[in-house]
Amino acid sequence: MATWIRFEISGKTAFGLLEQTAIHVHEGDLFGPVEATGEVVALGDVTILTPCVPGKMLALWNNFHATMEKTGLPKPEHPWYFVKTPNTYAPAGAVIRKPGACRGKVLFEGELGIVIGRDCRDVPVEDADEYIFGYTCINDVTALEHLFSEESFAHWTRAKCFDGFGVFGPGITRGVNPDDLVIMTFLEGEGEVQERQNYPVSDMIYGPREIVSRISRDMTLNPGDIIACGTSVGAGAMKDGWSVRILIEGVGELVNRYDGR
Repeated sequence: MATWIRFEISGKTAFGLLEQTAIHVHEGDLFGPVEATGEVVALGDVTILTPCVPGKMLALWNNFHATMEKTGLPKPEHPWYFVKTPNTYAPAGAVIRKPGACRGKVLFEGELGIVIGRDCRDVPVEDADEYIFGYTCINDVTALEHLFSEESFAHWTRAKCFDGFGVFGPGITRGVNPDDLVIMTFLEGEGEVQERQNYPVSDMIYGPREIVSRISRDMTLNPGDIIACGTSVGAGAMKDGWSVRILIEGVGELVNRYDGR
């Protein structure tokens, strides 16, 4: 396994391979040729950025059997997805802030993220791994009050696209089998740790490879694009001043504090 991380140090943006608390700096194109510079910096001396800057982030809904059974929704014949806009992108460590337009609950949704590594169009399922660069952790933040505020129109874009509502990172991990992964989400604050989500990728209706294949029939996916695979049961409201920690062993740990004032 290898984890790539993007960061800022001394006013400059760089990227490298993370090994425990050391970053081995590289240069070039993360999704193309790269070369080690020989420089090593400490993780504690840098500001973590999003591990890439996606041209687009697509996010699935109703992609787990457990959620489908709980909600009574029909099985989708094609992945149900929406778009999260670039203003939503936020890295590990960033504070998630409640927008002024929100009065109700703001939800966390711990998810596995697929990072595309090559231009991808009409890709068969069996070839999808060749187009997946790696995997990351995602918190698909949602302002619930706006989602179904009008009977005639579901406001997916508004509810999902406030500034900082597309949190992902801290890195992109390669060399893992997504089918074996488990996503866990914890709320932590006031001396408490609450496990809120614990679900396997194996419960997905459409697994990562099929997601890439099917969406690539709809649109071209480009290097750096991210697909959030959807969340399962347990997603819920964040608490003011508490942290949300999304743990996917083998991929990473994404931690952000919520400011609900």
